[in-house]
Amino acid sequence: MTMRKIVEGVHWCGVVDWDRRMFDALVPLPDGTSYNAYLVQGSEQTALLDGVDDSKTGLLLETLRDVPKIDYIISHHAEQDHSGALPALMQRYPEARLLASVPGRKFLLDLLELPEDRVVAVKDGETLALGGKTLRFLSTPWVHWPETMSTFLEEDGILFSCDFFGSHLATSELYAKEGARVYRAAKLYYAQIMLPYAKQVAKNIEKVAALDIRCIAPSHGPLYDKPSIVMDAWREWTSAPPQNLAVVAYVSMHGSTRRMAEHLVNALIARGVSVRQFDLTSTDLGELAMTLVDASTILLGTPAMLNGVHPLAANAAFVINALHPKAKFAGLFGSYGWGAKPLENPAALFPGLALEFLPPVLSRGLPRAAEFTALDQLAAAVAAKHAAPAD
Repeated sequence: MTMRKIVEGVHWCGVVDWDRRMFDALVPLPDGTSYNAYLVQGSEQTALLDGVDDSKTGLLLETLRDVPKIDYIISHHAEQDHSGALPALMQRYPEARLLASVPGRKFLLDLLELPEDRVVAVKDGETLALGGKTLRFLSTPWVHWPETMSTFLEEDGILFSCDFFGSHLATSELYAKEGARVYRAAKLYYAQIMLPYAKQVAKNIEKVAALDIRCIAPSHGPLYDKPSIVMDAWREWTSAPPQNLAVVAYVSMHGSTRRMAEHLVNALIARGVSVRQFDLTSTDLGELAMTLVDASTILLGTPAMLNGVHPLAANAAFVINALHPKAKFAGLFGSYGWGAKPLENPAALFPGLALEFLPPVLSRGLPRAAEFTALDQLAAAVAAKHAAPAD
């Protein structure tokens, strides 16, 4: 790769991974990703901020071929897509010291083979003077691991935010200039990775908002030379109340639950509720997660199976629980053959969420007039809940 100048003495030197399509063996990457590393050269010393995924170590070392000395390597986050190249970097630059947060130091030593005496912990607010370039280290935990930190380059107003304000997006653009595509990638990234930690993320947004930020340089995706674009979006996703939006996610084996889902969706629309419908046999869970950022109500449809809900519905419930969305209401609907008991307790599917559960709508076999009427009543209850003033 080629170094790209951000300001005098500061260069992007990361790797764009155009072809990667899966992260953590779980998260789809429809648009690839990037591993952003940054070189900050002061008049006296040089620092490299973050590494890249181990699979791209060779590309990073080639990019740095004309950099004879690095005094400090800053690790904002120990996960291997950022830290994988660190052992090779420490070998290439034997004089370099590796700086991380106090818990980050332990994470790095646990995850990687590193020379322990060269890995140094830094505290929140501590500064490092490179000569005309001053790095201030900021503790920003739970975006998205407990050890994560950010670095602020005081003279140039650049916030190196690591996963904070990031996006999985492979692009030839250094800065976020692709409008809707960038926004969607940023929201998808937030939904899949940061949504479970929304409260902590909101605190960290306000912490860095007090700085004179002129550029945000994350470790994935493009940079933001207009920081308010991404900061305002993240504020909304973390702190704004949920919208007049219902998620209807269902699985159907022989068509009964599908008929119920279709009727419920139409009933909600007729009552002024925005809806996103997801067939769990083909749904991208990233799309579901992104919708959950804004949804007020979660309606899960499933047939009874093996004395429980369908495994795809159980998996969706597990994901929803883990993401901990802002939704306030939930309901269950579905069909059964000889026993409705597995479908009668929707709260059991969402034990970690503070939801108000609406009465389930269950059908023995094919839904008929009584069940469709009950679905209409469920839609009316959702509409009324959405229209009620917030507490």
